[in-house]
Amino acid sequence: MAKYLVQIIVMGVQVVGRAFARALRQEFAASQAAADAWGRGGHQSAGASNLSGLSLQEAQQILNVFKLNPERVQNYEHLFKVNDKSVGGSFYLQSKVVCVKERLDEELQIQAQEVREKGQMPKT
Repeated sequence: MAKYLVQIIVMGVQVVGRAFARALRQEFAASQAAADAWGRGGHQSAGASNLSGLSLQEAQQILNVFKLNPERVQNYEHLFKVNDKSVGGSFYLQSKVVCVKERLDEELQIQAQEVREKGQMPKT
Protein backbone atom coordinates (compact mmCIF):
# COMPACT_ATOMS: atom_id res chain seq x y z
CA MET A 1 0.00 0.00 0.00
CA ALA A 2 2.79 2.43 0.90
CA LYS A 3 4.53 1.55 -2.35
CA TYR A 4 1.50 2.68 -4.37
CA LEU A 5 1.15 5.84 -2.33
CA VAL A 6 4.80 6.74 -2.99
CA GLN A 7 4.34 6.04 -6.71
CA ILE A 8 1.28 8.31 -6.83
CA ILE A 9 3.16 11.08 -5.06
CA VAL A 10 6.17 10.73 -7.38
CA MET A 11 3.94 10.78 -10.45
CA GLY A 12 2.13 13.85 -9.16
CA VAL A 13 5.42 15.64 -8.56
CA GLN A 14 6.57 14.76 -12.08
CA VAL A 15 3.36 16.09 -13.63
CA VAL A 16 3.58 19.34 -11.65
CA GLY A 17 7.28 19.65 -12.51
CA ARG A 18 6.61 19.25 -16.24
CA ALA A 19 3.77 21.78 -16.12
CA PHE A 20 6.00 24.22 -14.25
CA ALA A 21 8.82 23.75 -16.78
CA ARG A 22 6.39 24.30 -19.68
CA ALA A 23 5.02 27.46 -18.05
CA LEU A 24 8.56 28.71 -17.51
CA ARG A 25 9.42 28.14 -21.19
CA GLN A 26 6.27 29.97 -22.28
CA GLU A 27 7.05 32.88 -19.98
CA PHE A 28 10.59 33.04 -21.32
CA ALA A 29 9.30 33.07 -24.91
CA ALA A 30 6.80 35.83 -24.07
CA SER A 31 9.54 37.80 -22.36
CA GLN A 32 11.76 37.47 -25.44
CA ALA A 33 8.91 38.61 -27.69
CA ALA A 34 8.30 41.62 -25.44
CA ALA A 35 12.01 42.44 -25.51
CA ASP A 36 12.01 42.26 -29.31
CA ALA A 37 8.95 44.52 -29.49
CA TRP A 38 10.63 46.87 -27.03
CA GLY A 39 13.62 47.16 -29.34
CA ARG A 40 11.58 47.57 -32.52
CA GLY A 41 8.81 49.86 -31.36
CA GLY A 42 10.72 51.88 -28.86
CA HIS A 43 10.73 51.42 -25.12
CA GLN A 44 8.30 54.26 -24.46
CA SER A 45 5.67 52.87 -26.83
CA ALA A 46 5.92 49.41 -25.28
CA GLY A 47 5.60 50.98 -21.83
CA ALA A 48 2.49 52.85 -22.90
CA SER A 49 0.98 49.59 -24.16
CA ASN A 50 1.65 47.99 -20.80
CA LEU A 51 0.08 50.86 -18.87
CA SER A 52 -3.06 51.19 -20.95
CA GLY A 53 -3.52 47.52 -21.73
CA LEU A 54 -3.96 48.30 -25.43
CA SER A 55 -1.48 47.84 -28.21
CA LEU A 56 -1.11 50.63 -30.71
CA GLN A 57 -2.47 48.40 -33.48
CA GLU A 58 -5.56 47.48 -31.44
CA ALA A 59 -6.26 51.13 -30.65
CA GLN A 60 -5.90 52.10 -34.30
CA GLN A 61 -8.27 49.32 -35.36
CA ILE A 62 -10.96 50.37 -32.91
CA LEU A 63 -10.98 53.97 -34.17
CA ASN A 64 -10.31 52.88 -37.77
CA VAL A 65 -7.17 55.03 -37.88
CA PHE A 66 -4.38 53.66 -40.04
CA LYS A 67 -2.10 56.70 -40.17
CA LEU A 68 -1.60 58.27 -36.78
CA ASN A 69 -2.22 62.02 -36.79
CA PRO A 70 -4.01 64.32 -34.33
CA GLU A 71 -6.90 65.16 -36.66
CA ARG A 72 -7.91 61.51 -37.12
CA VAL A 73 -7.68 60.80 -33.40
CA GLN A 74 -10.22 63.54 -32.74
CA ASN A 75 -12.79 61.51 -34.71
CA TYR A 76 -13.39 59.42 -31.61
CA GLU A 77 -16.18 61.81 -30.58
CA HIS A 78 -18.69 60.09 -32.87
CA LEU A 79 -18.10 56.70 -31.23
CA PHE A 80 -18.21 58.33 -27.81
CA LYS A 81 -21.60 59.93 -28.48
CA VAL A 82 -23.09 56.82 -30.10
CA ASN A 83 -22.21 54.73 -27.06
CA ASP A 84 -23.59 57.21 -24.53
CA LYS A 85 -25.70 55.39 -21.96
CA SER A 86 -28.45 58.03 -22.11
CA VAL A 87 -29.13 57.18 -25.77
CA GLY A 88 -29.09 53.43 -25.17
CA GLY A 89 -25.39 52.86 -25.73
CA SER A 90 -22.94 50.80 -23.77
CA PHE A 91 -20.94 52.38 -20.96
CA TYR A 92 -18.29 49.67 -21.40
CA LEU A 93 -17.82 50.53 -25.08
CA GLN A 94 -17.78 54.22 -24.28
CA SER A 95 -15.05 53.60 -21.69
CA LYS A 96 -13.11 51.54 -24.22
CA VAL A 97 -13.31 54.39 -26.74
CA VAL A 98 -11.91 56.79 -24.13
CA CYS A 99 -9.06 54.36 -23.35
CA VAL A 100 -8.30 54.07 -27.06
CA LYS A 101 -8.14 57.84 -27.45
CA GLU A 102 -5.86 58.13 -24.44
CA ARG A 103 -3.58 55.41 -25.85
CA LEU A 104 -3.35 57.15 -29.23
CA ASP A 105 -2.74 60.50 -27.54
CA GLU A 106 0.12 58.91 -25.57
CA GLU A 107 1.59 57.56 -28.81
CA LEU A 108 1.34 60.98 -30.45
CA GLN A 109 3.18 62.50 -27.49
CA ILE A 110 5.87 59.82 -27.67
CA GLN A 111 6.34 60.43 -31.40
CA ALA A 112 6.56 64.19 -30.85
CA GLN A 113 9.13 63.69 -28.11
CA GLU A 114 11.21 61.40 -30.34
CA VAL A 115 11.12 64.01 -33.11
CA ARG A 116 12.27 66.70 -30.65
CA GLU A 117 15.08 64.48 -29.39
CA LYS A 118 16.28 63.74 -32.92
CA GLY A 119 16.23 67.47 -33.68
CA GLN A 120 18.38 68.24 -30.63
CA MET A 121 21.07 65.67 -31.43
CA PRO A 122 24.29 67.27 -32.68
CA LYS A 123 25.03 66.48 -36.32
CA THR A 124 28.36 64.80 -36.95
